[in-house]
Amino acid sequence: MKVLLTGADGFLGWHTRTRLFAHTDHEVVAVGLPEWPQLAKYTEGVDAVIHLAGINDHTVEDGNVELAEHLVAALAGLGTFPRVVFSNTIHADADTPYGRGKRRAADVIAAAAAERGGSLVDVRLPNLFGEHARPNYNTFTATFIDAILNGREPQITDREIGLLHAQDAAQAMIDALTLDIPKGGRGLLQPDPTQTSVLGVYQTLAHHHEVYSRQGEFPELRSKLEVNLFNSLRAAMFPNNLPIRYTKHTDPRGSFVELVRLQGGGGQTSFSTTKPGITRGEHFHLRKIERFAVLSGKARISLRRAFHDEVIDFDVSGDEPCAIDMPIGWSHNITNAGDDELTTLFWISELYDPADPDTFPMRVTPEEQ
Repeated sequence: MKVLLTGADGFLGWHTRTRLFAHTDHEVVAVGLPEWPQLAKYTEGVDAVIHLAGINDHTVEDGNVELAEHLVAALAGLGTFPRVVFSNTIHADADTPYGRGKRRAADVIAAAAAERGGSLVDVRLPNLFGEHARPNYNTFTATFIDAILNGREPQITDREIGLLHAQDAAQAMIDALTLDIPKGGRGLLQPDPTQTSVLGVYQTLAHHHEVYSRQGEFPELRSKLEVNLFNSLRAAMFPNNLPIRYTKHTDPRGSFVELVRLQGGGGQTSFSTTKPGITRGEHFHLRKIERFAVLSGKARISLRRAFHDEVIDFDVSGDEPCAIDMPIGWSHNITNAGDDELTTLFWISELYDPADPDTFPMRVTPEEQ
């Protein structure tokens, strides 16, 4: 189907767009803040809308209502009102400016859908976190990470809390596209968060940072939540923490370099040989942690965040051992940039499963996506 994605340049928008690209064949019309004033011209022929554009200021009530009214007006030219998936909040029933505003925004869309034979799926999201969240805006986990990276001690009021990774939130939005709802109807979808505590999240992130700062050593990752928190931390550290410099131990027998230390064990290590001028890779991952280390020869390792233009290059050599780690949602490749055969070691955080490889083709060279 053809899906209009509003708020595509935001935190959840980027995760949702990336997941749509990875897991569906939908044609996605991505609308960000610069395109919002001309929203109506992007609605032609759309079958569904994932409405993520929103105002995250909890003191503002009318902003999200006005965005919903703008969306309904932009859809007025369509013959049939489409399915609209609305990113609401579990706080929509609260008597607060933010809660009232999100509730009213959903009602605006629902009324238009009922009148014109469309449908609304009201997706009630809990506290989100994930890669590329903005500190002091999107999520407290990003604020904690920013404090840790800048040597600040945040003020913490501990309480139990439910957290949902942005990729799981994105999947809920995608699932809502095909939820069985009659024309003119309204559905409710509320994904289950992982229960944790505010203090526990901070302590986990601080520990991960302390371990990862020791020449890129990986902490023990005992749960999906810990993996997702670690990936969020790595995204905030990238690319300033790279390359990771190794210590090279040399004696009459030769040289030894310790490449990967993972607390608790696990993962998969492999190596490849590559002829001059050949490129490997051209894909991204949504959960796997992956490390490249050139053992001999010269290489250029290139990365590009999905749907962005900037390419970040690392020119590396087996003469100066180092590692490059791949952030989630960044397409990456490695090219033999020398005249001799290139030997590269790869480590990835889980064993390869052909039924669920978590590997999605995307060229590093910017192109129309």
